[in-house]
Amino acid sequence: YEPNLLLQVASVPLQAEPAPRSQPAQDPLEAGIVFVLDTTMSMDPFIEATSTAMQRIVRDLEPDDAGTRFSFGVLSFRDDVDAVPGIEYRTNLRLPLERRDDQSVVIEEIREAARVSTVSTPGFNEDSMAGIEDALELFDWDGRDGERPFDARVIVLVTDAGPKDPRDPFARSDISAAELQREAQDRNIAIMTLHLKTRAGGPAQHAYAEGHYRTLSRFHGSSYYYPIEGGSRDAFEATITRLIESLVAVIEGVREDAPDPPAPDLAPEIVDFGHALRLAYLGRVEGTQAPDLIRGWISERAAENPLALAIEPRLLVSKNELATMAEYLDALVQLGEQITSTEDAEQFFGQVREVIGRMAQNPDSLIATEAETLGGALEFLEDLPYRSQLLTITPEAWMQSAMRRRQILDGLRPKLVQYRKWLFDPEVWTALHEGAPDGEHVFALPFDALP
Repeated sequence: YEPNLLLQVASVPLQAEPAPRSQPAQDPLEAGIVFVLDTTMSMDPFIEATSTAMQRIVRDLEPDDAGTRFSFGVLSFRDDVDAVPGIEYRTNLRLPLERRDDQSVVIEEIREAARVSTVSTPGFNEDSMAGIEDALELFDWDGRDGERPFDARVIVLVTDAGPKDPRDPFARSDISAAELQREAQDRNIAIMTLHLKTRAGGPAQHAYAEGHYRTLSRFHGSSYYYPIEGGSRDAFEATITRLIESLVAVIEGVREDAPDPPAPDLAPEIVDFGHALRLAYLGRVEGTQAPDLIRGWISERAAENPLALAIEPRLLVSKNELATMAEYLDALVQLGEQITSTEDAEQFFGQVREVIGRMAQNPDSLIATEAETLGGALEFLEDLPYRSQLLTITPEAWMQSAMRRRQILDGLRPKLVQYRKWLFDPEVWTALHEGAPDGEHVFALPFDALP
């Protein structure tokens, strides 16, 4: 049996008087689709097929009103320009995500993006994570420039290579696929990956890439990873055409309030995407809000399908708590990376206790000084229905396996990068009462982002 978390949930209003209900919106559904394209030399046989398929789809939209309801953006990625100066760029935002009455500029930019590098890059893996990170940050998904936010948000990643390991000196940042997937899902952006498994890659390389891209391409329980076995150009062109046409069909179906399409016409995950989109869109246009008072029990897993998650538990943390976790993890990673011998490993816990002692002198640092495990220093995590290697590892377990130490350190590094991003993002923090100190502002942290 799979473990299942039961939660007693409750909600009370912040104000004594009920908040006024929002007025239903009259805006039609609009979709933003960003193509993130690998334009390194190895993509040369496929980039033209990508361009052809994308141009045909955009051109087919143009005659109708649907063309003005779909907005497109294009970003290319390659590799580290310091490693290979002739590569020209690591990422290149070729076309911003904007509403356009005329799609000809999109077609032209897609055609221009089909120009691949003439210089080889070091190794087979490319910095696709930098491409995804920029696609999340540089495009205006949320209406920052005064525009209305997009209802449907999709990134289509096209590549024949795996992502760089965060430890690779040529990788731009320590962010991993799991952290990028979390950030994308929190912003209601689905990442859909078309992975060309060419003969040049080899089984081991393809397995490595697939593992990361499957993690990256999850959206509310469904997988949007599409491997093209053997790297066939015809199979690839058919896959990308079918994917974009299916997305257009479900988006237009929601916009026109059409009934769900029959299952044989669309892949199950695309139908799931349509359900999620319809629910969010109807909630917005009808001004739907949660009731002021809720109390009851909910199951983490769906009753109709116990393999699927129905809810996502989160922990309400203060900025001081998250800052404490970030400072502590930073110290652990730095100390752990200095281990080169058994003697270093034996001294590690003593050094950690020194760090804990120094942190405890800071009144804003929420640290437990008598911890017997690495995670025990973060006392506010200990009573949660959540466990990790960090929370349970003791000095004896730490000494048993160098591989386990490496797994822990490699898992902490990308989480630390994500914590720092959250700490410096004012939009994720909420004051629970007027005049609350900055350190007491709170954020709903996903359980899977805990250390």
